[in-house]
Amino acid sequence: MPRAFSGVRVLDLTHVLAGPFAAYQLAVLGADVIKIEPPDRPDFVRGRGPDPGLNKQLRGVNYQVQGGNKRAMTLDLKTAGGREVFRSLAGTADVVIENYRAGALARLGVGYEELSAVNPGLVYCSMTGYGQRGPRAEVNAYDNVVQAASGVISQCDGHKPNLAFIDYGSGYNAAFAIAAALYARSRDGRGQHIDCAMFDTALMLMAPAVSAQLHPGEREEPVQESGLGAYETSDGVFVLGTPTPDQNRRLWAALAADGHPHPQFEALGSMDELLEHSGAMREALREVFRTRSAARWEEWIHRHGLPGERVRTLAEAVDEEQLKHRTFLQPARDGDPAVPVAAFGFAHDGPSRDRPAPGFGEHTVEILEEMGLSTEDIDRLRAEGVI
Repeated sequence: MPRAFSGVRVLDLTHVLAGPFAAYQLAVLGADVIKIEPPDRPDFVRGRGPDPGLNKQLRGVNYQVQGGNKRAMTLDLKTAGGREVFRSLAGTADVVIENYRAGALARLGVGYEELSAVNPGLVYCSMTGYGQRGPRAEVNAYDNVVQAASGVISQCDGHKPNLAFIDYGSGYNAAFAIAAALYARSRDGRGQHIDCAMFDTALMLMAPAVSAQLHPGEREEPVQESGLGAYETSDGVFVLGTPTPDQNRRLWAALAADGHPHPQFEALGSMDELLEHSGAMREALREVFRTRSAARWEEWIHRHGLPGERVRTLAEAVDEEQLKHRTFLQPARDGDPAVPVAAFGFAHDGPSRDRPAPGFGEHTVEILEEMGLSTEDIDRLRAEGVI
C-alpha cells in the first residue's frame, strides 16, 4: 500500500545529523530520497559510531540511523557537469533539502530562485545554524555550539546535555515544515523556500523559559514544585511527576493510607499554595522516599495512577518490554540490529524501514540511467570527476 509520501521525490543534499534525519523521516513514509554527496567528501557521519569495521566501510551506525530507505549518488556541484545533472534532477523533484552555509548553493547557481524558475512547485528547505539572514547567517554550527549559543547549557547549570537533541529537533522541525509546504502546494500548486535554523529550534524547545525571559517588568525566580522533584531512594533516584493540585492531593492521600500522614499538604487546593509549601513538602518527601527502593516506589506510584519513574540507564530503556509493542525500532536489514525509525505509528501504511542505508555512491549509475544517460555519458561524467 502507498504511504504518505509515496511518489514524492526528495533530493537530500545534507550531511551530519539534522538534515539527514529530516530526509529520513520522509523516506520512512515512502518518499524516494536521493542522498547526494561530493565524490571526494562522503558524509562525515558515515565514519562515526561504535563499530570500527562499519566506520571503515562508510556505514557507521551514526549514519545508518538516519540513512535507511534512501538511494545514494555522488555528484560534484562545483563542476559544470555536476550542476547540469543536478538541475535536471531538480526538475523532476518535489523537495530539495540542503544544509550548506547560507547562500552557498545560490552562488553555485542551484539555489531556490534558480531551481524554482524551472520547477515552480519545488519545496526547497535550507537548514543552517542561524538562518538565511542576519549577522550570523554564514556562521557554521553544530549541535553542541548551538546549545552554547542558545542558552541551553546555561539553563542546565553550565552542563551540556550529552545528546544531539538540537540536531534531531531541527530535523523534526524541517520535516514538519516540508510536509506543511507539500500540503499547501496540493491546494495552490506553489512551491516554497523554507528557512530552518537550529538556533530557532533550540529556543523553541525552551519556549516557556524564553517567553518568561522576554516578559516585561520584574521577574520572580521560578519555584520548583515538589511534585516535579527527583528523590533519593534506598537504592537509586526516583523522579516524581505530580505538579497539579489534584495530583498533589491524591499523592498525600495515598501516602497517608500507606503510613505517611501529612494532612496539611493533602488539604492544599491551589497552585499558589503548592508553591508556598513546596520547600516543606520537598523535605517531607525526601524522608518518605528513602524508605523504599526506586523500583518499589515506581510500582507504588503507578498503582495509584500517578506519574513517576525510577532513573534508568539508556541500556535499560532500550531493553524495555514496552518497545516490543511499538514500531519505533526496526532492523536496518535482515539479521542486523534494530535502529530507530519514527517516534509515531499509523493505523495503516505508517513509517517503515524497507531497505538499509546505502553505500557511498551506491545508486549513482542507476539514477543517471533513469535520467536517460547512456553508458558513454556516465563514463564521461566519471572521467571529468563529476561523479
